[in-house]
Amino acid sequence: MKRFANLKRLGFFTRLLDEAPPADRYRFAAEQIVRAEKAGLDSAWIAQHHFHEREGGLPSPFTFLGYVAAQTSRIRLGTGIVTLPLESAVRVAEDAAVLDLLCNGRFELGVGTGGNPSAFAAFGLDGAQRNEIFARNLDIVRKALTGKQLDGGDTLYPQRPQLDKRIWQATFSVAGGARAGKAGDGLLLSRTQPRAKDAPAATLAEIQNPIIDAYLEALPPGCEPRIMASRSVFVADDHREALRLADIGLRRALPQFMKGGHLPPGETLEEMIVAFDTHVGAADEVIASLRTDATLERVTDLVFQVHSVDAPHPYVLRSIELVAEKVAPALGWTRTAPAVALAG
Repeated sequence: MKRFANLKRLGFFTRLLDEAPPADRYRFAAEQIVRAEKAGLDSAWIAQHHFHEREGGLPSPFTFLGYVAAQTSRIRLGTGIVTLPLESAVRVAEDAAVLDLLCNGRFELGVGTGGNPSAFAAFGLDGAQRNEIFARNLDIVRKALTGKQLDGGDTLYPQRPQLDKRIWQATFSVAGGARAGKAGDGLLLSRTQPRAKDAPAATLAEIQNPIIDAYLEALPPGCEPRIMASRSVFVADDHREALRLADIGLRRALPQFMKGGHLPPGETLEEMIVAFDTHVGAADEVIASLRTDATLERVTDLVFQVHSVDAPHPYVLRSIELVAEKVAPALGWTRTAPAVALAG
């Protein structure tokens, strides 16, 4: 049985896409993170998205994580990601520093270039310049967190230099992997990536392993790798129920999936599961499916999300429990915190 020897930490990730009004989305996501902590998971991550509720339901990640921090005590809380080109770099550093203080050093700052072109336009920015803006803003964030003088001579209060060692960069590209490695940051790998037209059957590992290679090659000597892979994982007690919910969720997500540059999948559920890089079913099926993903042999952190299945909230809570109880231990994850018995 294949176990992933490098896997050190297990996390839960949410894009806050529950089929519910915004207030319920935020409440459900908080409850899911609380459940993840009770199940013994090491981290919980949320995504920032502006405007597009079908892509992600949260424009204000620091506000939300402050709310979650007050309901948790151990689980690490991360952004996956803050869309850094659309933000004031100094404000990101300030919010990150305050949040890290309030949650007793549990915050992980994930950043990326992301964002739809229309989002850039709404912020008065040119999406074609996202990489240049990202690099400039990330440099300012580092300077601010570590107490260096900013333009005008001011320095950040409160300073939080230790956060500079908890920055993660998300990327789809080999160049982005090298950039994250050179900086000594963590590497965030996506749950799925579009396939090139000349390689429509490429596996996710074939796309992402070169990114990991570039990251490791650029990493400074003595710097410990931090490689996180997000994966779409939905586990249910019953195989048929898992597939029923996957059929609903994946077909609902298909239009947005296609807008993201993905090739058209086939009509059957099985073809859509493959196209979406989704691991779905009862625990044994999901374990077997994840074992086929060669990328996971090299990651230090596995973070799972129910997107694009996006099952109803009670099923998400149960999936979190099943991943922690059955799936992740079979892959090599060792629980470092005790699970907490649930009332009732």
